[in-house]
Amino acid sequence: MNAVEARAEFLQWLGAERRASPHTIEAYGRDVSDLLGFLTGHLGGEPDLAALEALRPVDLRGFLAARAKSGAGNATRARQLAAIRSFLRFLARRHGIAPLAIAGMRGPKRVQPVPRALNKIDARAIGVEIGMVRHTERAEQPEFQSARDVALFTLLYGCGLRISEALGLSIGEAPLPGSDAALRITGKGGKERVVPVLPVVREAIAAWLTHRKGAEPDAPLFLGARGKRLDPAVAQKTLRDYRRLAGLPEHATPHALRHSFATHLLAGGADLRAIQELLGHASLSTTQRYTAVDAEGLLATWRMAHPRAD
Repeated sequence: MNAVEARAEFLQWLGAERRASPHTIEAYGRDVSDLLGFLTGHLGGEPDLAALEALRPVDLRGFLAARAKSGAGNATRARQLAAIRSFLRFLARRHGIAPLAIAGMRGPKRVQPVPRALNKIDARAIGVEIGMVRHTERAEQPEFQSARDVALFTLLYGCGLRISEALGLSIGEAPLPGSDAALRITGKGGKERVVPVLPVVREAIAAWLTHRKGAEPDAPLFLGARGKRLDPAVAQKTLRDYRRLAGLPEHATPHALRHSFATHLLAGGADLRAIQELLGHASLSTTQRYTAVDAEGLLATWRMAHPRAD
């Protein structure tokens, strides 16, 4: 078996057995391809399983150095090393090779970026005012699209969902007024979590569903103008148009509403473990990034309020 065939087998396993997302499969496939391309030049020919088994840490360090020289940052190289580590471990289990190259191998240190949240006033205003945006995509069905956008962005901030999670919902899963039922979300890696729903979110969803009378329970909750499941790019463009009209910062994106959800909960005294569960983070360290945001907010308040801060 040559390395290209091994890569294809690895990607098939990622999707079928590990249930990795299409984005993860694409990224890992690209990362392994980068390695194989480097090794073809480094070893003087296309590698096979024997060549992969013979790799040593110095070979991987050479690969990472080449990627750094081409402009890849620490985060990119750390992700690539993670993909390669997963690839070689797969080959060890499936084909019995000894993954010596990754033994004790440490990747570049990743500095987690601080999440960029909106302030409470701006985050709330998006859900209320987003329906006022006017652009060509909305010309034919303004009431339909306005109600949809208000419901979608109220849901994102009110429940801290990823845009893919919100757009993946069906009508039968929609949270409605008069019900205390929580929202069940299937997130990354097929992990399910339960998210409580605020009355304002239920009301916005109910107003949107008046435009979806007669739709089947398994139909997409959010539709585009042409009757298909709403494309994330359309939602992103809608918010981009709104933020320009409202004078919001460039980081006002659908994902910033998820950051705002977590940041505002933390500022209100919510437990970090509870926020982890609500966001569906596998690791608490991912959620802990929001403590840096909260600390920055406290420091900014201190600087504005303390008489000697200047």
